[in-house]
Amino acid sequence: MQDERERFLIRYAGDFAPFVVDTAEGAWITTKEGERILDFTSGQISSTLGHNHPKIVEAIQRSLREVIHLNSWMVNDDVLELASRLAALLPDPLVRSMLLNVGSETNEVAFRLAKAYTGEFEMVGLTRSYHGLLAGANSVTFSMGHKGYGPLVPGSFAIPAPYEYRCPIRHCQNACDKLCLDVGFETVDQASVGSLAGMVVEPVLSTGGIIPLPDGYLAAAKQKCEERDMLLIVDEAQTGFGRTGTMFAFEQDGVTPDILTVSKTLGGGVPLGATITSAEIEDRCADNGFMHLTTHVSDPMPAAAGVAVLEVIEEENLVERSAQMGEYLTAQLHELQDLHEEIGCVRGRGLLVGVELVVDRDTKEPASELGAAVTAECLRLGLSMNIVKGDGPQRNCLRMAPPLSITHEEIDTAISILDRAITTCTKQRAGSGGAE
Repeated sequence: MQDERERFLIRYAGDFAPFVVDTAEGAWITTKEGERILDFTSGQISSTLGHNHPKIVEAIQRSLREVIHLNSWMVNDDVLELASRLAALLPDPLVRSMLLNVGSETNEVAFRLAKAYTGEFEMVGLTRSYHGLLAGANSVTFSMGHKGYGPLVPGSFAIPAPYEYRCPIRHCQNACDKLCLDVGFETVDQASVGSLAGMVVEPVLSTGGIIPLPDGYLAAAKQKCEERDMLLIVDEAQTGFGRTGTMFAFEQDGVTPDILTVSKTLGGGVPLGATITSAEIEDRCADNGFMHLTTHVSDPMPAAAGVAVLEVIEEENLVERSAQMGEYLTAQLHELQDLHEEIGCVRGRGLLVGVELVVDRDTKEPASELGAAVTAECLRLGLSMNIVKGDGPQRNCLRMAPPLSITHEEIDTAISILDRAITTCTKQRAGSGGAE
């Protein structure tokens, strides 16, 4: 089977998993060989409700009978229903949506809206961020995807991410005072040609190492944008729809973005995303000739799945459950931290949690090789839990994002496997001389 993967598939993120999946249900996947694996990635943080939730299956089957796809300027009831429900969930003035497929695309649309609205072109992002690998999104993705692909889109700026465990400007420790934001914008102001259009941020920098924005950071970033007539874009691809213990992570900061992008967690495993903004911004963009057209914009079938996702989140109280189970998961990980010196930091929000592995807690030297080994050993023992990937030192952080429907028993199973994996890998490392 490995030969077939190598013969017929382009490798897009390293090697494929060493098995082929047969079925998936809830928090579990089953391989062709009959092995059951606990999926603590939620299918790359997309199967919010667990794999193959019956209500999503039913919605897709209905759409298959009624209408799968239409011309881009035609919409059906599912598209209108989903847009209406999104507006009802969000604070004013976020009322107008564009239904798309993946996070990269939702961010591309957000950038185009910001540029059409302001008449400017420069975009600001955070180091360690991930907003996609399409041209514009990749230009403000600073965790990976730059090397070997030529120049970025002109006018793309990075400011230091507020990484409290490892202050990027070597100023504070474990309590960010947002000086990195001030220094970052001072640098941007000096490098800018005077055409700042927008800033894009994730409430939790997930691919960058599960780094939650500190208290007050989002509000301070919003003020920086307002001072420069820029728009604030919040990318909630991985944090939206209950993942962090509230419906949207930005709600925890008391800040409403000018443009919101959502994906992954909206589709419940189906390719679905949305870019959402105000009527005032959309009206001006339309007047200024805004255009973004794809074959699958406003597709009926994904919209039907999205409506089902929102219904299940409400019916099963998954936002509240995410907060509760996130507290339980974090508490269990802190107990594990007491047992393993290699766990330097446990952090996150709700059911998006990171475990940073270090060689030494005092020096905080990243244990990247140990992280890779623990990830592989967990998978061998039946737990899918990926190490965050990128071009920098974030490869020592394990990312946990189980379905919002996860149970106490399933969390206990994951913790037990992680405990065994760290024990095994640290013993092997000690036996080999402890070289990282």
